[in-house]
Formats: sequence, structure tokens, C-alpha cells
Amino acid sequence: MTMAERDEPTGALVRPYAVTRGRTRPRLEIALEALVETTNRGRTGASGVGSTGNEHQYIAAMCDNGLQSLAEIAARMHMPLGVARVIVADMAADGLVAVHEPTSLEDEPDAVGTELLERVLSGLRRL
Repeated sequence: MTMAERDEPTGALVRPYAVTRGRTRPRLEIALEALVETTNRGRTGASGVGSTGNEHQYIAAMCDNGLQSLAEIAARMHMPLGVARVIVADMAADGLVAVHEPTSLEDEPDAVGTELLERVLSGLRRL
């Protein structure tokens, strides 16, 4: 195991429910492709309100360098998507991050929606 792997907030030995304190449902529903960015409050106080340890700081730092999708956050933290969704939803509720949901595709042709899903699937396969 490299030094970078040991520095990551969650490891293979940490059970997902321990990271979310047993919760499996997020406070807010967040789409897989929703983009997350750190707020000013998140830059100054990610380790404060209801923090789950290093996870809030790690996500705040990751999303401060540019928008990250929920899927990217889960992949970079090596944790299940559901766990990342609970943590990001908690952070959003506490004002530490802003979540930008994808725009509705109702006014667009079905091909655009399919194209978006294909790009997401392709990106997940590359992970």
C-alpha cells in the first residue's frame, strides 16, 4: 500500500455503514451525474458541523479544485455510491457544498438524454 492510499479517508477495512453512522438514505436525493462544488462555508469549516472525520475535508478539497460529479467523488474515495451520496447530501444540508442537479431533458429530444446516459456509462466503465 502506498502512502497516498493510506492517506485516503476510507479504506477497505472501514464498513460503509460506519462512515455514515448506519444511515443508508440521504437527506437529499442527488443524481449520479449531479455536480458538486465547495461553498465558502465548506472552504473554512469542512471539519465542523456534523463531520464524519476526514471525509468532509477530503470532499471539500476535491470539489474546491473544480466541479466533481457524485460518481467521481465515490470513485476517488473508493466507497460505494450510496455512502458518498449520504455524505454529500449531509454536506449540502450543512451548507458545505452546493449540488448542481442536471437540467431536465424534457424539452430536448430523446437522443440527447440517451447520449448523456451513454457518456456517463462510458465514463464509469473507464474508472
